[in-house]
Amino acid sequence: MKKSTIPALAAMLLSLVSCTAKNTHDSTPVSSLDLQRYLGKWYEIARFDHSFERGVDNATAEYTLKEDGKIKVVNSGWKDGKVKVAEGKAKCPDPTGNPAHLKVAFFLFFYADYNILYLDPDYQYVLVGSKSDKYLWIMSRTPQLTPEARQILLDEAARRGYDTSKLIWVDQSRSIR
Repeated sequence: MKKSTIPALAAMLLSLVSCTAKNTHDSTPVSSLDLQRYLGKWYEIARFDHSFERGVDNATAEYTLKEDGKIKVVNSGWKDGKVKVAEGKAKCPDPTGNPAHLKVAFFLFFYADYNILYLDPDYQYVLVGSKSDKYLWIMSRTPQLTPEARQILLDEAARRGYDTSKLIWVDQSRSIR
C-alpha cells in the first residue's frame, strides 16, 4: 500500500507545482510600435514597488536612439533630496515580428523584459510590464494623467491579470530639469 501512495503523492505535488508556476497575467506586447514616436521623455505615473526604485519620486525615463540602433535609456528621479540618474540601454530582439518587446539593461549585459502592454494611439500614455507579474509601470508624456486615461490603463492592467491595488502613485510635483 505504501508503494502506491508515493506515486500518487508525487503526481499531486507535481500538479500543484505546475499550477503555481503558471503565469496568471498576460504580458503579450502590443502588435505594433513606431519607435521614433515612442522615443523621448516619459513621466512615471505609477509603478509596482521594487528595490531599484524604492523611494524615488518625480521619476522620468528618456529614450534616445543611438547610432548602433540600440536605445539609450536614462531614468531620473528624486531620492533623499538628491537627483538620482541611472543610464542603461535597450534593444529590440525582433523589430519586425515583435517590435513592442524590448530588452533593457542597466548593468553590463543583464537584460530584462520590457513589454509595451498598451499604448495610446497618440503615444501620450503607456502601460509597460514584463514576463513577471511583479513589474508594471504607467507612464505619460505629461506629469499628470487625465482621469479617463488613468482608467483606461487601470482597466487594461486588470484585464491582463495585474493586481492594480499594488500600484504606487508617483509624486510628480518637482521637476528634475
